[in-house]
Amino acid sequence: FLLDSVVTRINGEDSGVTSLDVRNTATDQQSTIPANGVFVAIGFTPQTAFLNGQVDLDQDGYILVEGGSTKTSTPGVFAAGDVTDKIYRQAISAAGMGCRAALDAQEYLTSLDNR
Repeated sequence: FLLDSVVTRINGEDSGVTSLDVRNTATDQQSTIPANGVFVAIGFTPQTAFLNGQVDLDQDGYILVEGGSTKTSTPGVFAAGDVTDKIYRQAISAAGMGCRAALDAQEYLTSLDNR
């Protein structure tokens, strides 16, 4: 574990992530650590301000979805992962929900073709 540290740069190439540049916030020391992947967490405040009212949010800023789906209040817009899940907020939940969003988007696009 690296405490009191923030990632300042994700390094990589076409094949993926190779390392992270990290700055210790207590000492200001910079270091590079090898890595082959990165999971970004939103913390306890969902970063949804950029949506500017395009989809419905709950009082805490999480995107509202219909039932157990990934459908938002805007047709053709799907949401998945931590930004919709204030309880679990885990990478594995986000990955599974991302797959659900892809399937919901496919169904939506197919229904447009059938009109």
